[in-house]
Amino acid sequence: MRDLSAFTSELGDIPTFADPTRIRQRSRDFYWYSPRLKPIFDEVLADLVVVPRTEEEALATIRLCFKYDVPLTVRGTGTGNYGQAMPMKGGVVLDMSDITGIVWMKPGAVRVKAGTKIHDLEAAANAQGQEMRIFPSTRRAATVGGFIAGGSGGVGAANWGLLRDRGNILAARVLTMEENPRILELRGDDIQKVNHAYGTNGIITEVEIPLAPAYDWIDTVITFDDFGTAARFGQALVESPGILKKTCALLPSPIPQSYFKSLKPYIGEGKHSIFSLVAPHSFEGLLELVEDHGGEVVYRKSQSEVEAEKGIPLYEYTWNHTTMWALKHDKSITYLQTFFPAGQNVELVQKMNEHFGDEVMHHLEFVRSGGGFTCFGIQLVRYTTDERLDEIMAFYEANGCAQFNPHAFTLEEGGMKEVDLVQLDFKRESDPKGLLNPGKMLAWEDPSWTAAKDKTYLYAAG
Repeated sequence: MRDLSAFTSELGDIPTFADPTRIRQRSRDFYWYSPRLKPIFDEVLADLVVVPRTEEEALATIRLCFKYDVPLTVRGTGTGNYGQAMPMKGGVVLDMSDITGIVWMKPGAVRVKAGTKIHDLEAAANAQGQEMRIFPSTRRAATVGGFIAGGSGGVGAANWGLLRDRGNILAARVLTMEENPRILELRGDDIQKVNHAYGTNGIITEVEIPLAPAYDWIDTVITFDDFGTAARFGQALVESPGILKKTCALLPSPIPQSYFKSLKPYIGEGKHSIFSLVAPHSFEGLLELVEDHGGEVVYRKSQSEVEAEKGIPLYEYTWNHTTMWALKHDKSITYLQTFFPAGQNVELVQKMNEHFGDEVMHHLEFVRSGGGFTCFGIQLVRYTTDERLDEIMAFYEANGCAQFNPHAFTLEEGGMKEVDLVQLDFKRESDPKGLLNPGKMLAWEDPSWTAAKDKTYLYAAG
């Protein structure tokens, strides 16, 4: 433990937590999804939690961290899955959850403070007939800044693509880690300097994102007798330009039957399911597509009906929530994250499903990606050993299916498999001492690090 008494004294009345219980709470995310990350992070703790109420208090904390060489790890509510918010070298956790509020909102866009919960932003946008284009399945808990810094896709990606796609983040206000920290406004392609960078090279205090017209989306479950037909339907749905959809997820047997208690009565044994949110005016077109593929709609509720019943919205069974539901029932389950290349994705998914059988359950999220349409796998794996997990991932890679390894905590290993020179150069400029979230950027920790192979895929699922 560091002696931070002088540091704390200079903070003045900026709120801090030093008691072990609160430090442990604020030093955690959902790293325990991975049996490989769990022993690495179980004992990782900050020395102090600082909870600034304003941007100026965040700036004051940065100045002191620079003065005393104290590592700083920024976090929202800690809903990430890969140790993004884990303070590997102790120091200060900067909890941004009190820097909240909407700066402005207009038709088509909103400017919001980073600690604002996505649920609260959505409520404010809905009151004006608008909604976020893309949000994580942790919508009710996650913060906007945490989503930008740690996420990459989510509910809405079936229509709008991923956060890295141009136009899905309009601007970010960023504080640098310097003796005299600067306040930077990043727009356009410059946003990629901090997008999905885990807070390693700047502290996001505000973001500007686009909004879309709000709909009372219809939660729909469609079942099929065989996996291949369900996969082909998912691809057809995501490729249907006239059907406005928010998400399209394939949850094959036995995932819903084993892990989704409230939906089990609707889904027959052995049935493979597509979970989708569609706009009311698109529901008729969806039914026609279902008929073309021989499927059956077994569940249909508008989101307003689900809210009135205090039920679970369908999106909370998709993306990384699927893994969470499975782990509640079976602690031996873990997961993968796979990019299936567009144009070959359905064939490759079927090949992998046949090869691995029940050992790997192919939960898929169909998305628009870089101008095309494909799917990400967030597969559930019946974990046995680390060696077997590596063998599984290697088989996908050998068949052209990139692995965004959720069992690694660095940007390079878990994501793009290569040094992101834009983010590395920005860190050199904005964090010369390397105090921001240390340990998460391999190219900074070890300048000689290079990827084992070329990287051609640009996105990580999350």
